[in-house]
Amino acid sequence: MTAEHGPVVPTDEELARSLPGDFRSHLADVNGTRLHYVSGGSGEPLVLLPGYPQTWWAWHKVLPALAERFHVIAADLRGMGGSARPAGGYDKKTMAADIHALVRYLGYQDVHIAGHDMGAMVAFAFAANHPEATRKVAMLDTPHPDESYYDLRLMARPGTGITRWWWAFNQVRDLPQVLYGGRMREVIDWLFEHALADQSLIDERDRAVYAQRYDSPEGIRAACAWYQAYHQDIEDRKTYGKLDVPVLGIGSRHTYEYFRHLLPTLAGDVRVERAADSVHYFPEEEPELITRYLLDFFA
Repeated sequence: MTAEHGPVVPTDEELARSLPGDFRSHLADVNGTRLHYVSGGSGEPLVLLPGYPQTWWAWHKVLPALAERFHVIAADLRGMGGSARPAGGYDKKTMAADIHALVRYLGYQDVHIAGHDMGAMVAFAFAANHPEATRKVAMLDTPHPDESYYDLRLMARPGTGITRWWWAFNQVRDLPQVLYGGRMREVIDWLFEHALADQSLIDERDRAVYAQRYDSPEGIRAACAWYQAYHQDIEDRKTYGKLDVPVLGIGSRHTYEYFRHLLPTLAGDVRVERAADSVHYFPEEEPELITRYLLDFFA
């Protein structure tokens, strides 16, 4: 993209180098695919996983502070950002296996792991399928898919919020590439408009970065594949027992009470915190608070 048509969109390497500290962009061939990640800092390993419609850059406001204590690895999931977009493997169990292979590639036996949105689903699947590689896990605002997803309303009652229409639409085969194509910036702006208390917290450059990473037929196909895998994710969830590792849940004004009731059914050692001034995009809405929660929990 040229300046004539909008802001020049930085590369992942340029974004990584723009952060305070020594952050670098990397690629790793693991688990039959290629993952992109940005790493920096030193200390115990902490893996950070973002969600839709974002990339590793969603963590940029918290990365410098976390890197003062941890070796942070902010990874693009399979199909996201700088990572490859293979034909399949978008169930969260396989995506967790990608991250497990990345952990081994980096020379670690076990790690702390935190995820937001789609990344929270993968973080839970990582802990469920690779408990020996999990020290602690944090989930921001989103649980792993389960049977309750089939009961989500198509229409919201007036005054009760919006329906997650994109959850259903993204499960449609082939059509999203046609209707989203060339319009992902508009889609992203709509999602932020309805899930940000303050629109300035994700600025023009951030939005351009996200839109550029998603707005291609393959980018749209891969992102939608995360949603199309929900049926398999729900079946996989039925096979998981309670997690034996410590779990932190961070909920918004809308999800805090839900997390308080849900997470104790998923793990024995649970802490739930509230991001009361956030709607959904916690690391960008309240980075200082999220940093404090993560440092306190993982430390």
